[in-house]
Amino acid sequence: MKKKSRRKKQGMSAFIGPIILIILAASVAVIINVFGRSFLTQMKSFFDVVFYIYIVSACLVIFFEERNPNRMIAWLLVLILFPGLGLVAYLAFGRSFRKKKRVKDKKMDKVAEPLQRIEDRHKDYTYDHLPTICQSLINLLKTNSDSKLMVYNEVQVLADGLITFSLMLEAIEKAESIINMQFFIVKDDDLGNRFRKLLIKKAEEGVEVNFLYDAVGSWRLSSHYKESMMEAGVNVKEFLPVIAPFITRNMNYRNHRKILTIDGEVGFVGGLNIGDEYIGKKEQFGYWRDTHLMIKGEGVCGLNYIFAEDWSFAGGSIRDTHAFFPPVTEEKHSLMQIASSGPDSDKQVIKQAYFKMIAMAKESVYIESPYLVPEDSLLVALKTAALSGVDVKIIIPYIADHFMVYWANQSNIEDLLASNIKIYYYKGGFIHSKSLLVDGVCASVGTANLDIRSMELNFEVNAFIYDPDVIKDLRNDFEEDLLRSERIVYEEFKKRKSYRKVLESFGRLVSPLQ
Repeated sequence: MKKKSRRKKQGMSAFIGPIILIILAASVAVIINVFGRSFLTQMKSFFDVVFYIYIVSACLVIFFEERNPNRMIAWLLVLILFPGLGLVAYLAFGRSFRKKKRVKDKKMDKVAEPLQRIEDRHKDYTYDHLPTICQSLINLLKTNSDSKLMVYNEVQVLADGLITFSLMLEAIEKAESIINMQFFIVKDDDLGNRFRKLLIKKAEEGVEVNFLYDAVGSWRLSSHYKESMMEAGVNVKEFLPVIAPFITRNMNYRNHRKILTIDGEVGFVGGLNIGDEYIGKKEQFGYWRDTHLMIKGEGVCGLNYIFAEDWSFAGGSIRDTHAFFPPVTEEKHSLMQIASSGPDSDKQVIKQAYFKMIAMAKESVYIESPYLVPEDSLLVALKTAALSGVDVKIIIPYIADHFMVYWANQSNIEDLLASNIKIYYYKGGFIHSKSLLVDGVCASVGTANLDIRSMELNFEVNAFIYDPDVIKDLRNDFEEDLLRSERIVYEEFKKRKSYRKVLESFGRLVSPLQ
C-alpha cells in the first residue's frame, strides 16, 4: 500500500506545474472578465499587471508546497513586502525538498548487513534495568529511525578543540585501511591544511580516503585544496552541489553532519567543523567551546552507515564493505544509539527524541546550544517541564555569530524566563556545544542545534547515550561552563531597550525562515 501511495504522489507531482499555469491563466482571465479591458488600460503601467500575476502565482506555489503553516505565513509576508526579491529568496531557500526518492534507489543492502548483525547479536539483550525514560527513548529511536542499540562501546567526551583535533590527527596517522571524513565546513587555513596534508600522505600510502564536504557550508574551499587531494588519490565528493541556486531546491537543505571514522574502529562526532576559529584563532569569538565524542566499538558502525548513505548519494562508491565494517572487538559496555535526521525522512527523528527526553524529565534538563530557536512543540515541552518543577537550564552564547539568528535567539528569552527556565550567557568565549542531558540518566551529543533548521531542514547526526559515566562527564563539563556564564535575570531582561525589542520582533518574524 505504501508503494502505491508513493507512486500516486509522484504522479500527482508531475501535474503540479501545468495546474499552476492553468490556474494562473484563469486568474488573469477572471480579472479581465470582471473588470473589463478598461481595467488594464487604467493601470499605471505594465508592471502593475505583472505584480498582480506575481502575487497570485507566488501564493499558489507556496500553497502547493504544503509547508508548515507558520513558515507559509512568513513566506507570504516576504513575497508581498519584497516583490520579486521575495520570490527569488523563496526559490533559493524556501521550497520543500526530499532526498528520499533518490536515496531509496541506492543499493544500501550490503552496508545494512553489519547493523543487522549487531541487532542479531543483541537480540537477547534486555535493558529493563535502565530508567523508564531510557527505555522509552531507545524504543522511540528504534521505531522512528531503525537506530540499533549499540552495547559494546568506549566513549570519551571531548570538550576542547585543540585536544579533539589532536586526537583526530593522531587516529588518521595510524589508519591502515580506510578513512571516512565528512564535515559541513572545511576551511583552507592552517588547521584545514594539516588535515589535507595528512589525508594526502595516507592516500599515497595506500589507505582508502573518502572526503565529503557540504557544497554550501564549504563554498569557500579552494579548488587547490580539493584538486591536490584528488591528484594524490583521495576520493573527494561534494554534497548537493548548487549550480543554479535560484532554480534548485538544494541550497536550503544542507548536510550539517560532522563524521570522521578510521578503519571502522574509531569514530568522532559532535559540533566541531574544520577551521582555525574552532581552536580559538579567530579574535571575534576567542575561545571556542564545543563538545565532541570519540567512540570505539559498535557506535562507529552506526556512524559509518550514515556516512555510507551520504557518500553513495553524493556519487561515491563503496569498494570494500569489510573495511567499512570490520568485526567489533571492543569489550567495554557503554550503551548508545546513533540517530540521523533530515529532509529525506518524513519523521523528524532528533526533534521527536528531544521532545521525548524533555517531556519525560522528572528532575533536570540541561541544554547547551549556540541557537535557541526551538520549534513550537519543543518550546511547549521546555516550558511545561520547568513549570512542573523540573530544573531547566540552558547555556547560550553571549557573542553573536549570525545577526538574524542572534535576534531570533533573543526573542525567545523573555517567554522562557517567565516559565521558570534558567538561561545563561556563556562569557568564556563562544559556545557551540550541542548537548542535552536529562535527569543524569540519558544524554544527546551531536550536530543538531536547538533550532528549526536543525530539527526540520538540515541533515544531522546525534549520539544518544545511556552510560552513567559518560553522562557524568557531560554534566561536569556543563557545570564548569556555568561557572563561566552569567545568568539572565528576568526582571533585568524586561528592562532592555526598545531597539532590542524591535530587532527581537523582526528576528521572531523571520525565524520560521531560518
